[in-house]
Amino acid sequence: MSQPTPKKVLFRDIQRSASQIIYQDIKETNMASQHTYDTHSTRNVIPLRPVIKDYAWGIRGLDSRVARFALESGIIDEVDPDCPYAELWVGTHPSGPTTLRDGSTLEEAVGGQLPFLFKVLSAGKALSIQAHPCKEGAKKLHIENPENYVDDNHKPELAVALTPFEAMCGFRRLEEISILIKKHPEFAACISDEAKLACFLAGPKEENKKEALQKLFHSFMSCPKETSAMQLKLLLKRLQKEQSCDFVHPHEEPPWERKLSRAILRLAQQFPGDSGAMAPFLLNYLLIAPGESFYMAANEPHAYVAGEIIECMACSDNVVRAGLTPKFKDVDNLVSMLTYSMGGPTINAGTPAYGDDRIMRYTPPTGEFEVMVITCNPGEDITLPQLPVPSVFIVIEGSGNTDNDDGQRLVMRPGRCYLLPHDCPPLTLAVNPTKRGPLRIALAHENQHVDAPTLASAADIGTKQWAGEFALPSSTPNTPRGNTMSSPTVNRHLNGDYHVGFKIPPL
Repeated sequence: MSQPTPKKVLFRDIQRSASQIIYQDIKETNMASQHTYDTHSTRNVIPLRPVIKDYAWGIRGLDSRVARFALESGIIDEVDPDCPYAELWVGTHPSGPTTLRDGSTLEEAVGGQLPFLFKVLSAGKALSIQAHPCKEGAKKLHIENPENYVDDNHKPELAVALTPFEAMCGFRRLEEISILIKKHPEFAACISDEAKLACFLAGPKEENKKEALQKLFHSFMSCPKETSAMQLKLLLKRLQKEQSCDFVHPHEEPPWERKLSRAILRLAQQFPGDSGAMAPFLLNYLLIAPGESFYMAANEPHAYVAGEIIECMACSDNVVRAGLTPKFKDVDNLVSMLTYSMGGPTINAGTPAYGDDRIMRYTPPTGEFEVMVITCNPGEDITLPQLPVPSVFIVIEGSGNTDNDDGQRLVMRPGRCYLLPHDCPPLTLAVNPTKRGPLRIALAHENQHVDAPTLASAADIGTKQWAGEFALPSSTPNTPRGNTMSSPTVNRHLNGDYHVGFKIPPL
Protein backbone atom coordinates (compact mmCIF):
# COMPACT_ATOMS: atom_id res chain seq x y z
CA MET A 1 0.00 0.00 0.00
CA SER A 2 1.47 3.32 -1.09
CA GLN A 3 2.10 6.02 1.44
CA PRO A 4 -0.06 9.18 1.16
CA THR A 5 1.66 12.21 -0.30
CA PRO A 6 2.73 14.55 2.51
CA LYS A 7 0.70 17.73 2.62
CA LYS A 8 2.62 20.91 1.80
CA VAL A 9 2.91 23.11 4.86
CA LEU A 10 2.51 26.78 4.00
CA PHE A 11 1.73 28.41 7.31
CA ARG A 12 3.69 30.12 10.04
CA ASP A 13 4.79 27.77 12.80
CA ILE A 14 4.94 29.33 16.26
CA GLN A 15 7.16 27.86 18.96
CA ARG A 16 6.96 29.24 22.47
CA SER A 17 9.55 29.12 25.23
CA ALA A 18 9.78 30.83 28.62
CA SER A 19 11.15 34.14 27.40
CA GLN A 20 11.17 34.03 23.61
CA ILE A 21 8.79 33.44 20.77
CA ILE A 22 10.27 32.17 17.51
CA TYR A 23 8.56 32.64 14.16
CA GLN A 24 9.60 30.35 11.36
CA ASP A 25 8.63 30.34 7.69
CA ILE A 26 7.95 26.69 6.90
CA LYS A 27 8.30 25.99 3.19
CA GLU A 28 9.29 23.08 0.95
CA THR A 29 12.92 24.20 1.25
CA ASN A 30 12.80 23.90 5.06
CA MET A 31 12.98 27.08 7.13
CA ALA A 32 13.45 30.03 4.80
CA SER A 33 13.78 32.53 7.61
CA GLN A 34 13.71 32.68 11.40
CA HIS A 35 13.25 35.76 13.56
CA THR A 36 13.51 35.80 17.34
CA TYR A 37 11.95 38.52 19.47
CA ASP A 38 12.27 39.18 23.18
CA THR A 39 9.03 38.65 25.11
CA HIS A 40 10.00 39.47 28.67
CA SER A 41 7.55 42.16 29.75
CA THR A 42 4.36 43.74 28.55
CA ARG A 43 5.13 47.15 27.10
CA ASN A 44 3.20 50.06 25.69
CA VAL A 45 3.59 51.71 22.31
CA ILE A 46 7.06 53.26 21.94
CA PRO A 47 7.85 56.47 19.98
CA LEU A 48 10.67 56.06 17.44
CA ARG A 49 13.26 58.27 15.78
CA PRO A 50 13.56 57.19 12.13
CA VAL A 51 16.53 57.86 9.85
CA ILE A 52 16.42 60.14 6.82
CA LYS A 53 18.43 59.80 3.60
CA ASP A 54 19.13 62.56 1.13
CA TYR A 55 19.84 61.40 -2.42
CA ALA A 56 20.08 63.46 -5.60
CA TRP A 57 16.67 62.26 -6.79
CA GLY A 58 14.82 63.38 -3.64
CA ILE A 59 12.34 66.27 -3.38
CA ARG A 60 13.87 69.49 -2.10
CA GLY A 61 12.90 71.33 1.04
CA LEU A 62 9.42 71.37 2.53
CA ASP A 63 7.89 70.07 -0.70
CA SER A 64 9.22 66.69 0.44
CA ARG A 65 7.00 64.61 2.70
CA VAL A 66 10.19 63.04 4.05
CA ALA A 67 11.43 66.48 5.15
CA ARG A 68 8.13 67.36 6.84
CA PHE A 69 7.99 63.99 8.57
CA ALA A 70 11.61 64.34 9.73
CA LEU A 71 10.82 67.74 11.20
CA GLU A 72 7.79 66.40 13.06
CA SER A 73 9.74 63.36 14.31
CA GLY A 74 12.41 65.61 15.81
CA ILE A 75 15.21 64.24 13.63
CA ILE A 76 15.97 67.70 12.27
CA ASP A 77 15.40 71.16 13.72
CA GLU A 78 14.91 72.90 10.40
CA VAL A 79 14.49 72.00 6.75
CA ASP A 80 17.17 72.94 4.24
CA PRO A 81 15.34 74.27 1.16
CA ASP A 82 18.14 73.01 -1.12
CA CYS A 83 18.45 69.51 0.34
CA PRO A 84 16.87 66.61 -1.65
CA TYR A 85 15.09 64.71 1.13
CA ALA A 86 14.57 61.26 -0.40
CA GLU A 87 13.83 58.51 2.12
CA LEU A 88 12.72 58.01 5.71
CA TRP A 89 13.70 54.63 7.17
CA VAL A 90 12.12 52.69 10.02
CA GLY A 91 13.91 49.43 10.72
CA THR A 92 17.01 47.71 12.04
CA HIS A 93 19.18 47.76 8.90
CA PRO A 94 22.75 48.76 9.87
CA SER A 95 22.86 51.44 7.15
CA GLY A 96 20.13 53.36 8.98
CA PRO A 97 19.11 51.89 12.34
CA THR A 98 16.05 53.46 13.95
CA THR A 99 16.47 54.58 17.56
CA LEU A 100 14.23 55.31 20.52
CA ARG A 101 14.12 58.68 22.24
CA ASP A 102 16.45 57.44 24.99
CA GLY A 103 19.14 56.63 22.42
CA SER A 104 18.71 52.86 22.45
CA THR A 105 18.05 51.08 19.16
CA LEU A 106 14.93 49.53 17.71
CA GLU A 107 16.87 46.27 17.44
CA GLU A 108 17.42 46.33 21.20
CA ALA A 109 13.75 47.13 21.82
CA VAL A 110 12.47 44.13 19.84
CA GLY A 111 15.29 41.81 20.89
CA GLY A 112 16.52 41.12 17.37
CA GLN A 113 16.50 42.28 13.77
CA LEU A 114 13.23 43.03 12.03
CA PRO A 115 12.96 41.06 8.76
CA PHE A 116 11.70 44.15 6.91
CA LEU A 117 12.61 47.77 6.27
CA PHE A 118 9.78 50.34 6.19
CA LYS A 119 10.20 53.59 4.25
CA VAL A 120 8.57 56.77 3.05
CA LEU A 121 10.01 57.74 -0.32
CA SER A 122 9.84 61.20 -1.97
CA ALA A 123 11.02 61.15 -5.60
CA GLY A 124 11.55 64.49 -7.32
CA LYS A 125 13.23 62.89 -10.30
CA ALA A 126 13.82 59.39 -11.59
CA LEU A 127 15.67 56.74 -9.65
CA SER A 128 18.09 54.44 -11.45
CA ILE A 129 17.04 51.61 -13.75
CA GLN A 130 17.57 48.74 -11.37
CA ALA A 131 16.66 45.32 -10.06
CA HIS A 132 17.19 43.51 -6.79
CA PRO A 133 18.74 40.04 -6.72
CA CYS A 134 17.11 36.90 -5.35
CA LYS A 135 18.58 35.35 -2.19
CA GLU A 136 21.06 33.16 -4.06
CA GLY A 137 22.09 36.03 -6.32
CA ALA A 138 22.47 38.40 -3.37
CA LYS A 139 24.84 35.99 -1.62
CA LYS A 140 26.93 35.63 -4.77
CA LEU A 141 27.14 39.39 -5.38
CA HIS A 142 28.02 40.05 -1.75
CA ILE A 143 30.92 37.58 -1.88
CA GLU A 144 32.21 38.90 -5.22
CA ASN A 145 31.72 42.62 -4.59
CA PRO A 146 30.98 43.43 -0.92
CA GLU A 147 31.78 47.12 -1.41
CA ASN A 148 28.84 47.66 -3.78
CA TYR A 149 26.59 44.85 -2.49
CA VAL A 150 26.60 45.18 1.28
CA ASP A 151 23.87 42.61 1.98
CA ASP A 152 23.52 38.91 1.25
CA ASN A 153 19.71 39.10 1.37
CA HIS A 154 17.09 39.57 -1.32
CA LYS A 155 14.97 42.72 -1.52
CA PRO A 156 11.40 42.23 -2.76
CA GLU A 157 9.44 45.48 -2.46
CA LEU A 158 5.85 46.60 -1.92
CA ALA A 159 4.91 50.20 -2.73
CA VAL A 160 1.69 52.03 -1.74
CA ALA A 161 1.20 55.42 -3.37
CA LEU A 162 0.70 58.51 -1.21
CA THR A 163 0.47 60.85 -4.21
CA PRO A 164 -0.03 60.16 -7.92
CA PHE A 165 3.07 58.08 -8.64
CA GLU A 166 4.91 57.32 -11.88
CA ALA A 167 7.07 54.25 -12.30
CA MET A 168 8.63 52.04 -14.95
CA CYS A 169 8.04 48.41 -13.96
CA GLY A 170 8.79 45.22 -15.85
CA PHE A 171 9.39 44.71 -19.56
CA ARG A 172 6.83 45.58 -22.18
CA ARG A 173 5.43 42.79 -24.30
CA LEU A 174 7.79 41.93 -27.14
CA GLU A 175 5.06 42.85 -29.64
CA GLU A 176 4.96 46.39 -28.25
CA ILE A 177 8.74 46.74 -28.33
CA SER A 178 8.77 45.53 -31.96
CA ILE A 179 6.32 48.26 -32.97
CA LEU A 180 8.35 50.91 -31.13
CA ILE A 181 11.55 49.76 -32.86
CA LYS A 182 9.87 50.20 -36.24
CA LYS A 183 8.40 53.57 -35.32
CA HIS A 184 11.49 55.14 -33.73
CA PRO A 185 14.63 54.74 -35.89
CA GLU A 186 16.80 56.38 -33.23
CA PHE A 187 15.88 53.64 -30.75
CA ALA A 188 16.40 50.99 -33.44
CA ALA A 189 19.89 52.34 -34.16
CA CYS A 190 20.92 51.48 -30.58
CA ILE A 191 20.12 47.78 -31.10
CA SER A 192 22.08 45.30 -33.21
CA ASP A 193 20.52 43.87 -36.37
CA GLU A 194 20.81 40.37 -34.89
CA ALA A 195 18.84 41.38 -31.78
CA LYS A 196 16.17 43.15 -33.83
CA LEU A 197 15.78 40.12 -36.08
CA ALA A 198 15.42 37.84 -33.06
CA CYS A 199 12.74 40.18 -31.73
CA PHE A 200 10.76 40.18 -34.98
CA LEU A 201 11.02 36.40 -35.48
CA ALA A 202 10.48 35.24 -31.89
CA GLY A 203 7.08 33.69 -32.58
CA PRO A 204 4.43 32.82 -29.98
CA LYS A 205 6.51 30.60 -27.65
CA GLU A 206 7.28 32.28 -24.33
CA GLU A 207 10.81 30.82 -24.11
CA ASN A 208 11.69 32.24 -27.54
CA LYS A 209 10.28 35.63 -26.59
CA LYS A 210 12.32 35.75 -23.38
CA GLU A 211 15.48 34.74 -25.23
CA ALA A 212 14.89 37.44 -27.85
CA LEU A 213 14.13 40.04 -25.18
CA GLN A 214 17.34 39.24 -23.31
CA LYS A 215 19.34 39.56 -26.52
CA LEU A 216 17.63 42.87 -27.33
CA PHE A 217 18.10 44.33 -23.84
CA HIS A 218 21.76 43.29 -23.74
CA SER A 219 22.33 44.87 -27.15
CA PHE A 220 20.69 48.14 -26.11
CA MET A 221 22.56 48.34 -22.81
CA SER A 222 25.86 47.52 -24.56
CA CYS A 223 25.46 50.15 -27.28
CA PRO A 224 28.58 52.38 -27.46
CA LYS A 225 28.03 55.59 -25.54
CA GLU A 226 28.89 57.76 -28.56
CA THR A 227 26.21 56.03 -30.65
CA SER A 228 23.49 56.12 -27.99
CA ALA A 229 24.22 59.78 -27.15
CA MET A 230 23.98 60.80 -30.81
CA GLN A 231 20.77 58.84 -31.38
CA LEU A 232 19.25 60.22 -28.17
CA LYS A 233 20.01 63.74 -29.38
CA LEU A 234 18.25 63.04 -32.70
CA LEU A 235 15.30 61.46 -30.91
CA LEU A 236 14.87 64.42 -28.57
CA LYS A 237 14.98 66.87 -31.47
CA ARG A 238 12.20 64.99 -33.24
CA LEU A 239 10.06 64.50 -30.13
CA GLN A 240 10.36 68.17 -29.17
CA LYS A 241 9.15 69.11 -32.63
CA GLU A 242 6.23 66.71 -32.39
CA GLN A 243 5.31 68.03 -28.94
CA SER A 244 5.23 71.65 -30.12
CA CYS A 245 1.83 73.25 -30.60
CA ASP A 246 2.38 74.21 -34.24
CA PHE A 247 3.34 70.71 -35.35
CA VAL A 248 0.61 68.85 -37.25
CA HIS A 249 0.73 65.09 -36.74
CA PRO A 250 0.43 63.18 -40.03
CA HIS A 251 -1.47 60.54 -38.04
CA GLU A 252 -2.97 61.30 -34.65
CA GLU A 253 -1.02 59.53 -31.88
CA PRO A 254 -2.88 57.64 -29.16
CA PRO A 255 -2.67 59.39 -25.76
CA TRP A 256 -0.25 56.83 -24.28
CA GLU A 257 2.32 57.57 -27.03
CA ARG A 258 2.22 61.30 -26.37
CA LYS A 259 2.79 60.64 -22.68
CA LEU A 260 5.58 58.23 -23.53
CA SER A 261 7.28 60.98 -25.52
CA ARG A 262 6.92 63.45 -22.65
CA ALA A 263 8.40 60.88 -20.25
CA ILE A 264 11.47 60.44 -22.48
CA LEU A 265 11.93 64.21 -22.78
CA ARG A 266 11.75 64.61 -19.02
CA LEU A 267 14.20 61.77 -18.32
CA ALA A 268 16.65 63.16 -20.87
CA GLN A 269 16.47 66.57 -19.20
CA GLN A 270 17.23 65.00 -15.81
CA PHE A 271 20.05 62.79 -17.12
CA PRO A 272 21.61 64.48 -20.19
CA GLY A 273 23.26 62.04 -22.58
CA ASP A 274 22.16 58.94 -20.63
CA SER A 275 20.66 56.31 -22.95
CA GLY A 276 18.48 55.24 -20.01
CA ALA A 277 16.16 58.07 -21.05
CA MET A 278 14.92 55.67 -23.75
CA ALA A 279 13.95 53.09 -21.11
CA PRO A 280 10.19 53.79 -21.59
CA PHE A 281 10.54 52.05 -24.97
CA LEU A 282 11.47 48.87 -23.08
CA LEU A 283 9.68 49.10 -19.73
CA ASN A 284 6.01 49.54 -18.85
CA TYR A 285 5.33 53.12 -17.78
CA LEU A 286 2.68 53.12 -15.05
CA LEU A 287 0.58 55.76 -13.33
CA ILE A 288 -0.41 54.75 -9.79
CA ALA A 289 -3.16 56.52 -7.83
CA PRO A 290 -3.01 57.26 -4.08
CA GLY A 291 -3.99 54.15 -2.15
CA GLU A 292 -2.96 51.76 -4.90
CA SER A 293 -0.04 49.40 -4.52
CA PHE A 294 2.26 47.22 -6.58
CA TYR A 295 4.81 44.54 -5.75
CA MET A 296 8.26 44.18 -7.31
CA ALA A 297 9.73 40.69 -7.03
CA ALA A 298 13.41 39.85 -7.27
CA ASN A 299 15.15 40.09 -10.65
CA GLU A 300 12.54 42.41 -12.22
CA PRO A 301 13.64 45.73 -13.79
CA HIS A 302 12.09 48.95 -12.54
CA ALA A 303 12.73 52.64 -12.02
CA TYR A 304 10.58 54.96 -9.94
CA VAL A 305 10.08 58.25 -11.78
CA ALA A 306 8.17 60.74 -9.62
CA GLY A 307 5.87 60.99 -6.62
CA GLU A 308 5.70 59.76 -3.03
CA ILE A 309 5.06 56.29 -1.67
CA ILE A 310 5.17 54.09 1.41
CA GLU A 311 7.60 51.29 0.66
CA CYS A 312 8.22 48.06 2.54
CA MET A 313 10.89 45.52 1.65
CA ALA A 314 12.98 42.70 3.02
CA CYS A 315 15.82 43.98 5.21
CA SER A 316 18.37 44.66 2.48
CA ASP A 317 19.93 47.58 0.66
CA ASN A 318 21.17 45.74 -2.44
CA VAL A 319 20.61 47.46 -5.79
CA VAL A 320 21.95 46.40 -9.21
CA ARG A 321 21.90 49.53 -11.40
CA ALA A 322 22.24 50.00 -15.14
CA GLY A 323 21.15 53.52 -16.11
CA LEU A 324 19.77 56.92 -15.10
CA THR A 325 22.38 57.24 -12.36
CA PRO A 326 25.88 58.59 -11.77
CA LYS A 327 26.45 55.70 -9.33
CA PHE A 328 28.13 52.35 -9.98
CA LYS A 329 26.52 50.55 -12.93
CA ASP A 330 26.64 46.78 -13.24
CA VAL A 331 25.14 46.10 -16.67
CA ASP A 332 26.50 42.56 -17.06
CA ASN A 333 25.04 41.35 -13.77
CA LEU A 334 21.72 43.08 -14.41
CA VAL A 335 21.38 41.54 -17.88
CA SER A 336 22.19 38.05 -16.59
CA MET A 337 19.95 38.14 -13.50
CA LEU A 338 16.63 39.33 -14.98
CA THR A 339 13.74 36.91 -15.55
CA TYR A 340 12.61 38.62 -18.80
CA SER A 341 8.98 38.14 -17.89
CA MET A 342 6.78 40.54 -19.81
CA GLY A 343 3.93 42.66 -18.52
CA GLY A 344 3.65 44.97 -15.54
CA PRO A 345 2.85 44.29 -11.89
CA THR A 346 -0.65 43.89 -10.52
CA ILE A 347 -2.03 47.18 -9.24
CA ASN A 348 -4.44 46.78 -6.35
CA ALA A 349 -6.11 48.98 -3.78
CA GLY A 350 -5.75 46.64 -0.80
CA THR A 351 -8.16 44.22 0.85
CA PRO A 352 -10.37 45.06 3.87
CA ALA A 353 -9.14 43.20 6.96
CA TYR A 354 -10.58 42.18 10.33
CA GLY A 355 -14.11 42.85 9.08
CA ASP A 356 -13.41 46.60 8.97
CA ASP A 357 -13.08 48.44 5.66
CA ARG A 358 -11.08 51.13 7.45
CA ILE A 359 -8.22 48.62 7.68
CA MET A 360 -6.77 47.89 4.24
CA ARG A 361 -4.27 45.06 4.00
CA TYR A 362 -1.54 44.75 1.36
CA THR A 363 -0.16 41.20 1.42
CA PRO A 364 2.82 40.35 -0.82
CA PRO A 365 3.88 36.78 -1.68
CA THR A 366 6.83 36.88 0.72
CA GLY A 367 7.09 36.06 4.41
CA GLU A 368 9.15 39.04 5.53
CA PHE A 369 6.51 41.77 5.55
CA GLU A 370 2.94 42.92 5.15
CA VAL A 371 1.48 46.44 5.20
CA MET A 372 -1.81 47.81 6.51
CA VAL A 373 -3.18 51.31 5.96
CA ILE A 374 -5.62 52.20 8.75
CA THR A 375 -8.03 55.13 8.62
CA CYS A 376 -9.92 56.73 11.52
CA ASN A 377 -12.48 59.37 10.57
CA PRO A 378 -13.44 62.43 12.68
CA GLY A 379 -15.61 61.45 15.63
CA GLU A 380 -14.54 57.80 15.45
CA ASP A 381 -12.08 55.55 17.21
CA ILE A 382 -10.38 52.38 16.03
CA THR A 383 -8.44 49.68 17.87
CA LEU A 384 -5.35 48.49 16.03
CA PRO A 385 -5.09 44.76 15.30
CA GLN A 386 -3.11 42.84 17.91
CA LEU A 387 -0.34 40.84 16.26
CA PRO A 388 1.97 38.14 17.63
CA VAL A 389 4.98 39.94 16.13
CA PRO A 390 6.36 43.47 16.57
CA SER A 391 4.99 46.10 14.21
CA VAL A 392 5.91 49.69 13.41
CA PHE A 393 3.67 52.43 12.11
CA ILE A 394 4.01 55.89 10.60
CA VAL A 395 1.32 58.56 10.78
CA ILE A 396 0.86 59.67 7.19
CA GLU A 397 -2.13 62.00 7.37
CA GLY A 398 -4.32 63.87 9.84
CA SER A 399 -4.10 64.01 13.61
CA GLY A 400 -5.58 62.25 16.62
CA ASN A 401 -4.56 60.65 19.87
CA THR A 402 -4.43 57.34 21.68
CA ASP A 403 -7.50 56.60 23.80
CA ASN A 404 -6.57 53.88 26.29
CA ASP A 405 -7.35 52.99 29.89
CA ASP A 406 -3.68 52.50 30.77
CA GLY A 407 -3.07 56.24 31.08
CA GLN A 408 -0.66 56.42 28.16
CA ARG A 409 -1.76 59.24 25.87
CA LEU A 410 0.11 60.01 22.66
CA VAL A 411 -0.67 62.67 20.09
CA MET A 412 -0.70 61.37 16.52
CA ARG A 413 0.67 63.79 13.92
CA PRO A 414 1.99 63.23 10.37
CA GLY A 415 5.53 61.91 10.44
CA ARG A 416 5.51 60.46 13.93
CA CYS A 417 6.64 56.84 14.11
CA TYR A 418 5.93 54.18 16.74
CA LEU A 419 6.78 50.62 17.70
CA LEU A 420 4.01 48.29 18.80
CA PRO A 421 5.72 45.45 20.71
CA HIS A 422 4.13 42.07 20.08
CA ASP A 423 2.97 42.03 23.71
CA CYS A 424 1.57 45.58 23.63
CA PRO A 425 -1.93 46.01 25.12
CA PRO A 426 -4.66 46.92 22.60
CA LEU A 427 -4.06 50.41 21.21
CA THR A 428 -7.05 52.59 20.33
CA LEU A 429 -6.77 55.70 18.17
CA ALA A 430 -9.40 58.44 18.31
CA VAL A 431 -10.08 61.54 16.22
CA ASN A 432 -11.88 64.59 17.55
CA PRO A 433 -15.18 65.20 15.68
CA THR A 434 -14.10 68.79 15.00
CA LYS A 435 -11.19 67.64 12.82
CA ARG A 436 -11.58 68.29 9.10
CA GLY A 437 -10.09 65.04 7.85
CA PRO A 438 -9.23 61.49 8.87
CA LEU A 439 -6.23 60.17 10.73
CA ARG A 440 -4.36 57.67 8.58
CA ILE A 441 -1.44 55.46 9.55
CA ALA A 442 0.68 52.93 7.65
CA LEU A 443 1.66 49.86 9.66
CA ALA A 444 4.23 47.19 8.75
CA HIS A 445 4.88 43.81 10.34
CA GLU A 446 6.20 40.37 9.52
CA ASN A 447 3.78 38.61 7.18
CA GLN A 448 1.44 36.25 9.05
CA HIS A 449 -0.30 35.12 5.86
CA VAL A 450 2.31 33.03 4.09
CA ASP A 451 -0.48 30.63 3.13
CA ALA A 452 -2.31 33.45 1.32
CA PRO A 453 -2.65 33.14 -2.48
CA THR A 454 0.44 34.50 -4.15
CA LEU A 455 0.23 37.37 -6.59
CA ALA A 456 0.20 36.53 -10.27
CA SER A 457 3.52 36.47 -12.04
CA ALA A 458 4.47 39.27 -14.38
CA ALA A 459 4.02 36.92 -17.32
CA ASP A 460 0.48 36.00 -16.23
CA ILE A 461 -0.38 39.66 -15.77
CA GLY A 462 0.86 40.48 -19.24
CA THR A 463 -1.38 37.90 -20.88
CA LYS A 464 -4.41 37.77 -18.59
CA GLN A 465 -4.99 41.08 -16.89
CA TRP A 466 -4.19 43.52 -19.65
CA ALA A 467 -3.47 43.29 -23.32
CA GLY A 468 -0.94 46.08 -23.31
CA GLU A 469 -0.98 49.70 -24.29
CA PHE A 470 -1.80 49.10 -27.92
CA ALA A 471 -5.12 47.54 -26.93
CA LEU A 472 -6.28 50.50 -24.84
CA PRO A 473 -9.25 52.52 -26.09
CA SER A 474 -8.44 56.02 -27.29
CA SER A 475 -10.15 57.48 -24.26
CA THR A 476 -11.19 56.09 -20.91
CA PRO A 477 -13.74 57.85 -18.71
CA ASN A 478 -12.30 59.28 -15.54
CA THR A 479 -13.13 57.40 -12.38
CA PRO A 480 -14.02 59.64 -9.43
CA ARG A 481 -11.68 59.39 -6.46
CA GLY A 482 -12.76 59.33 -2.86
CA ASN A 483 -11.50 58.38 0.58
CA THR A 484 -11.75 54.65 0.03
CA MET A 485 -9.46 51.89 -1.08
CA SER A 486 -12.03 49.10 -1.19
CA SER A 487 -13.04 49.61 -4.83
CA PRO A 488 -12.19 47.16 -7.62
CA THR A 489 -8.66 47.26 -8.97
CA VAL A 490 -7.80 48.72 -12.35
CA ASN A 491 -4.66 48.15 -14.38
CA ARG A 492 -3.49 51.03 -16.51
CA HIS A 493 -0.72 51.57 -19.01
CA LEU A 494 -0.13 55.28 -19.38
CA ASN A 495 -3.76 56.10 -20.16
CA GLY A 496 -3.56 58.79 -17.53
CA ASP A 497 -6.72 57.92 -15.62
CA TYR A 498 -5.99 57.42 -11.95
CA HIS A 499 -8.23 54.91 -10.25
CA VAL A 500 -10.06 55.48 -7.00
CA GLY A 501 -7.80 55.59 -3.95
CA PHE A 502 -7.49 57.49 -0.71
CA LYS A 503 -6.79 61.16 -1.24
CA ILE A 504 -3.85 62.56 0.66
CA PRO A 505 -3.79 66.35 0.39
CA PRO A 506 -0.54 68.30 0.88
CA LEU A 507 0.27 68.43 4.57
